[in-house]
Amino acid sequence: MDLDIFKPKAPPLFGMDISSSSVKMVEVVDAGKGALRVERYVIEPLPKDAVVDGNITNLEAVVETVNRGWKKLATRTKNVAMALPTAAVITKKVVVSAGLRDEELGIQVETEANQYIPFALDEVNLDYQVIGPAAANAEEVEVLIAASRKEKVDDRVAVAEAAGLKALVMDVESYAVQTSFDLIKKQFPNDGKDQNIALVDIGANLMNVTVLRNDQTVYTREQAFGGSQLTQDIMRQYGMSQEEAENAKRSGGLPDSYETEILRPFLENLALEVQRAMQFFFTSTQYNSIEHILLTGGSAVIPGLEDIVGSRSQVDTRVANPFASMQISPRIQPKKLLVDAPSMMVACGLAMRRFDP
Repeated sequence: MDLDIFKPKAPPLFGMDISSSSVKMVEVVDAGKGALRVERYVIEPLPKDAVVDGNITNLEAVVETVNRGWKKLATRTKNVAMALPTAAVITKKVVVSAGLRDEELGIQVETEANQYIPFALDEVNLDYQVIGPAAANAEEVEVLIAASRKEKVDDRVAVAEAAGLKALVMDVESYAVQTSFDLIKKQFPNDGKDQNIALVDIGANLMNVTVLRNDQTVYTREQAFGGSQLTQDIMRQYGMSQEEAENAKRSGGLPDSYETEILRPFLENLALEVQRAMQFFFTSTQYNSIEHILLTGGSAVIPGLEDIVGSRSQVDTRVANPFASMQISPRIQPKKLLVDAPSMMVACGLAMRRFDP
């Protein structure tokens, strides 16, 4: 029997995702016997333009929102895992000699990074991870380098510190989503092996399509279309404020004409955008099929979306829930979690960093 006395236990932490519309926090704990439990989570809306294109433009407003969220989260944990927007990070796979000591590997990585990064290295936070043996040569290993400008990292760390929290992990949003996807792929036949799976993330202003095959990203594309268009349509049609329209969109209570005049055309447009993204994927890669579509983001749960995307694309379509295989703490309402889960892909992936080997 192994005793874990001398192995340092990873310190408890929670995931915190700062997006353009809200701060999402989630804490996942070990429930024993290999099971996980969603312990607590919170989604705290951000004021307009506090975060623009992934950049924190109003530090004070973001810190206040984080403070409010942390109090509602009601955890004792002050350690957080955060993520940088994917666009703020340059990643590159390089091949180096196998068997290098850590120090030599670090020097080699810096030399390689110098060739690919358009900034001076002293302006950059650099990280790397050995992926495994290189395909072409057994005496070489493949290394993934990730680099981001220091100010991008510093801005996020500053938010945590000003809110009395400690940023232990700085991940990348796309990698955090991949971590959440690893929890979901068990729902697919054969764990999704050798299948093209399109993650369609529908945010407020952008739709991001990422196609994964055997855990590798084979395609990614961003389209200017999002859930805020539906909100604006509701505001215009029924003379509502933004907040009223957002609430009505989620909880209903709109006139009967809403479904035919506003919702249906929006869903049709969204399904069309997904089909367009699929066509771009087919014409720009060697693939000609997508086996599954996974809808994520705040707009994924709009009633009727799953069905319309599935019927228009003729592809198996489902709404993402990274918590589906987890136990749920009694303080969480399961119905509410089901609605919020698709927008928690980044936050959940970050919370999983607590279990890093």
